[in-house]
Amino acid sequence: MNLTIEHIERIAAEVPYREVPARNNIRELPQWTIFEICKVRLACGVVGFGETLQYYTWSTVSDDAVRRAMGRNAAEMMWDDSLGAGLQIALFDAVGKALDVPCWALMGRKYRDAAHISWWDIDMPAEDWVLECEEALRQGYTSFKTKGRPWFDLYHQCEVLSKVIPPHFQMDMDFNGMLLDTAHATRVLTEIERYPNVVIYESPIAQHDVAGNKFLRSQTRVPIAHHYGSPPIMTALKEDVCDGFVIGGGVSSVLQQGTICAAAEKPFWLQLVGSGITATWSIHLAAVLSHARWPAVNCHHMYVHQLINPPITVSNGLAAVPERPGLGVDLDEEALERFRLDGIPSRPYPTPGLLLAIRWPSGATSYYAHCQQYWHDFLRGRLPVFARGVTLERIPDDGSREWRELQERAQQGGVHVGVGAGRL
Repeated sequence: MNLTIEHIERIAAEVPYREVPARNNIRELPQWTIFEICKVRLACGVVGFGETLQYYTWSTVSDDAVRRAMGRNAAEMMWDDSLGAGLQIALFDAVGKALDVPCWALMGRKYRDAAHISWWDIDMPAEDWVLECEEALRQGYTSFKTKGRPWFDLYHQCEVLSKVIPPHFQMDMDFNGMLLDTAHATRVLTEIERYPNVVIYESPIAQHDVAGNKFLRSQTRVPIAHHYGSPPIMTALKEDVCDGFVIGGGVSSVLQQGTICAAAEKPFWLQLVGSGITATWSIHLAAVLSHARWPAVNCHHMYVHQLINPPITVSNGLAAVPERPGLGVDLDEEALERFRLDGIPSRPYPTPGLLLAIRWPSGATSYYAHCQQYWHDFLRGRLPVFARGVTLERIPDDGSREWRELQERAQQGGVHVGVGAGRL
């Protein structure tokens, strides 16, 4: 059986968001609709496929990676994380098919037959959170990861959501360090934990603040999760800064990190983002990692199509581990052709022509042209932190000179107007 890599094809595609993610992700993630599908043909005739979500961290497949892989043995190359997500997944799929075993069998001993899986959305108005959670429940999900952000009234959001979701539906609140320090974090976390659906806090303050994170663990009943690697893992374990971890990256890295978590008796969730292709890949990893006990975050439900047949289905918060060879699913060629692009487009960030308004309960308004501007201001303590009554909205272009001039000013930085508009 010849496992030599004979041909690599890369196909660009744009898969649109569903309606609710679309109107919210434009602020922060306009690029995440662009995918690159990798197809690998081996000398034995087997074809494997994988995907890269363009503009997403480590996962891009480079021309150099393709050159390095061509003519090599796929079983030798598939462990090289530097190849990028699409090519690495395609190699595992091809080798699994050639050997007539599922991808998980190439990774280790099977631990579970179904993997924990979660729904994901960025920060959005409470009404949109409700719509997304209702859809998640309809599709069999029992958990929801979202973002706790100081430009929305988090207390109001939790209050609204708690009235419509059942007690078994759990929420992970990711702050990405937006709580700044233990003084702010203790106040907010102890208030939010009153809502029993909130079961995990992720990165409430900067992860490198070892003393601060140790203190926070003593102040809340809700477990705290950190992204693996900050602070260095031995420091994190020795100082016991968190209850568990978030793990992502290439397969060699994920398996190594998952093994260390198991030795330390720390649970984690896998965070591998893309369409149904990547989500299926994540399920294979979860099958062999004993401590992948928290629901994985994959984001495939944000899109109008999963790009695979059969699509992933969830029951009681679990997705079945595939048993067919390779990934155990087929690439939906018809859908791929429908979403196909001539090449990877240059997708600018920020989205041109955005005008965003943070409305403060004092009557003041802060205008911005894109989210990195207000991320910067909040993280540096220049604006109030998690105020009650605050909200964010997009101001549509009405064609007026006033709108255009305000948007041009906002491109240079925050424009603060009205009562109490001074910055801290």
